[in-house]
Amino acid sequence: MKLIVGLGNPDKKYKNTPHNLGFVALDEIQKEYKEFFPDYKFNKKFNAEISKGRFPDKNIILAKPQTFMNLSGKSVQAIKKFYKIKPQDIWIFHDDIDLPLGKIRISKKSGAAGHKGVQSIIDMLGTKNFIRFRMGIKTPMAEKIPSEDFVLRKFSKSDQAKADKMVKHILEACNAAAELGITKAMNLYN
Repeated sequence: MKLIVGLGNPDKKYKNTPHNLGFVALDEIQKEYKEFFPDYKFNKKFNAEISKGRFPDKNIILAKPQTFMNLSGKSVQAIKKFYKIKPQDIWIFHDDIDLPLGKIRISKKSGAAGHKGVQSIIDMLGTKNFIRFRMGIKTPMAEKIPSEDFVLRKFSKSDQAKADKMVKHILEACNAAAELGITKAMNLYN
């Protein structure tokens, strides 16, 4: 079984902000493969919106923690423990302020680099041995305001267009990782 997690904040006021790109990516996966993944449903035990499916021959859980970003690890740990998922079978989609807007990176066994949602997952799992699909959000504005404000502000129209294109690109990378393996996908997309 594989667990694919998108990081974000559940409140509507955070929609279309850089910090919610993980949610956006998971919504796109679910839409793209709607015949395999039903609509998300809130699961109280995991405090997450969940869509369970099988694609093509693997059981996969799509999860959007509803804990708010900085506590994402609680939700991920609960799902991991219940389904006995190995950390290396967990893929996390999230924004990354160290990468320019539009750039993507796939990484494994790497530190949080200041991302509190990722740090929460590392802390709760007790390991960095999971896969991360990082989506760059850095723009010139990121240098002018505190990062905690930057990640929660709405995208401008032009930045939103770049972010939308990047989400499509990260889905291609996800497909490559599923078909070819993480290492080959990293060589193709990093």
